[in-house]
Parts: sequence; structure tokens; C-alpha cells
Amino acid sequence: MRQKPSAHSNGDGNGRKRPPGRPRSEEARLSILHSTLKLLAKRGFSELTIEAVAAHANVGKATVYRWWPDKAALIADAFARSTTSKLHFPDTGSVRTDMSQQMRQLVKILRGRRGRIVSAMLGAGQSDRSLIAAFRERFMKPRRQEAYATLRRGIRRGQLRKNVDMDLLLDSLYGPIYMRFLIRHDSLTPEFVEGLCELTLGGDRRHAKLSHAVRN
Repeated sequence: MRQKPSAHSNGDGNGRKRPPGRPRSEEARLSILHSTLKLLAKRGFSELTIEAVAAHANVGKATVYRWWPDKAALIADAFARSTTSKLHFPDTGSVRTDMSQQMRQLVKILRGRRGRIVSAMLGAGQSDRSLIAAFRERFMKPRRQEAYATLRRGIRRGQLRKNVDMDLLLDSLYGPIYMRFLIRHDSLTPEFVEGLCELTLGGDRRHAKLSHAVRN
């Protein structure tokens, strides 16, 4: 029996299949995110509007709101997507090396054109709670979860104390980076990252080695 054409076929009505590729909805979403970053670089946060993004991405305003409740969430997602692949934590076997490599990548982003977006978000976020909340939830939180997993690997390997305060440790590593980035009292360099890791993780490493030596 010959199979009838499906009502959900991806053909064009003449029996020809549509070329493979991203679904239209995904193309529209990516176009919106790209347009957001482009317009944000040109206009800044305060001048950016959902209407302008929709027009630049060649979609309706309702399409933008289908995925993002407001401008803050859209900007945070656009920035997060543009940097996520560069900010994954490696697994080298050394917690210090893992943290150092990821922190170096963050510094590189902050020193580049994406850094202006972070600066705009953090600045505007001081008076716009929705923006700073979106930045925390959509950018910071996923990175934090990865960092926890990295530290837990270090604990399992005996490179960190079992009772280490992971939040305090992460704040001690990343807080100085954001301080230099925002206050600009000194430069962000790879050497600065290494100094932070030595100061913050060096003690834990020596403690872990000492504990291992005592046990054996």
C-alpha cells in the first residue's frame, strides 16, 4: 500500500523536500540574539528597545516576547550565549589549573568588546533590579554551578579540604577580577589571575598535601 503524504511533511508541496537546516523558529531566535548584541554595542542599554531588536532581526515584536519577558532577560541571554562556549571549566586533573584557565578566559572577555556589555549591564543593574537579576540568573548562575562541580572534583582528588566553603572560595577568586574590571585601579592580566590562584588555592593545595602525608 502506498503511503499517503503526511500533513506534517517538510516538503514544499511539489514533492520536494526542504533543504536540511535549522527550524525557522530557531533561526529567528538566533537572529534576535545577534541583533541584540549588535544594537547594544551601538546604542547602549538605555537606548535599546524590543521594537528596535525586532525590526533589526526582521521578526515581529510578539516573537521576541515569546522567548523573553523583557529587555533585561533578552540582553542577559544574548550575552550569555555569546560567551558560554569560552567559559567552560576544563578538567585537567588539577583544580588550580582548571580554575586558572577559566579565569583567564573571563579576563579576556572582560578586556574585549564583550566587556563593554558587562559594564553596561552591571552599571544599569544598580537601578534596574530586573536587569541585575537576569544577569545573575542567566549568566552567573550557570557558571557558578560549573565552578561548584570543578571544586568538588578537587575535593575528591584531595586537592581541596573537604570542608572548604565553596562560595567564599569562589568569591575570593572572582571578586577581585570584577573589582579591577569596574574600578579600573589596576590592570587585568594573566599574571593577576595566577597571583589570585596562588593566594587562594595555594594554601588549600599545601593543606591537602600535608593532610595526605600525615595520613600515610
